[in-house]
Amino acid sequence: MTNEIFKTIGIGIAFSPNLKANLYEAARLSLFFESKLVLIHVGEQSDDKTQQILDIIQPFSQENLNYELVFKTGNPVDVILSVSEEKKVDLLILGALQKENFVQYYLGTIARKITRQASCSILLLIKPSVLRIPCKHIVVNGLDNPKTKQAITTAYYMSHKLQSKKITIVEEITKQEVAVSIDDDKSLRKSAIIKERLKMREDSRVNSIIAQIPEDYTSNIITKTQSIFGTRGYSIGHYAQYVRADLLVMNAPTKTSFWDRIFPHDIEYILSELPTDVLIIQ
Repeated sequence: MTNEIFKTIGIGIAFSPNLKANLYEAARLSLFFESKLVLIHVGEQSDDKTQQILDIIQPFSQENLNYELVFKTGNPVDVILSVSEEKKVDLLILGALQKENFVQYYLGTIARKITRQASCSILLLIKPSVLRIPCKHIVVNGLDNPKTKQAITTAYYMSHKLQSKKITIVEEITKQEVAVSIDDDKSLRKSAIIKERLKMREDSRVNSIIAQIPEDYTSNIITKTQSIFGTRGYSIGHYAQYVRADLLVMNAPTKTSFWDRIFPHDIEYILSELPTDVLIIQ
C-alpha cells in the first residue's frame, strides 16, 4: 500500500449551482492524495466555460494542482465512463441526490447508472462545500468478503490523508445466522450466546485485517468494531446516519450475470437514500 492509492481522480462537472463546491472538493482531495485531477464536462468546449472553470480552481493552481480539462459531447453516462477509462481514473467523484423520489428510484439518476457500471472506485458527494468540512468519523463495512480487506485498508488510508481520528468497522450479521425462536428464558440465553460467538468471530477476522495495514495509517486513529444484526446495506446505512459519520466506505458488489439480483441486497439501499458521503471501492 503506497501513498498513491488514487493516482488519478476524475470528476464529472456540470454548470450547476454546485459547480464551485464540487470543484473545490475534488481539488482539495487531489492535493491531499497528491493525485492528478481530470475535470470531465459533457458538452461542447467554449472559452467561457473554460475560463469559468479555471477561475474557480485558480486558488488550487497556486498550490500546484495537477489537472486536465476534458470536454466531450455525447450521452453523459457513456462520456464519463469512457473518459474515466481512457484517463485511467482510480477514483471518480460524482454529485448525488441525498434522497431520490419514487420515479428516480426506478429510472435511475446519472450518478446511479455510473456507479453501477464504473470499473473504478466512486465517491458520491451529497453536500459538497466550498469551505472544507473536516472528516472526523469514517464508517466502513467489515463484511466477510474478499474485497473487504481493500475497503478497510482504503478507509485507513483516507483517514490518514484527511486527518480523521475515528474509524468504525461495521460487521453486518444476517438474521439467519442467529435464527433462534425465542419463547422462553432458555432460548433467549441461547440467542445471546450465538450472537456473542458471532461477534467474537467477526472481531477476530477484522482484527487480522487491521494487523496487516501499515502502522502509518492505523496509528493515532481510534478504531471501533460494531456488530449489527439485520439486512445488509440497510443496516450499515442507518448506522452511519445514526452516528453522523462523515464518510461511509463500502465494497462494490461483484459484477456477475445475476447482477440485478444481488445488487439490491448490498448497495441499492445506500444509493437510494444516501446517509452521508459514500465511497464505493472497486
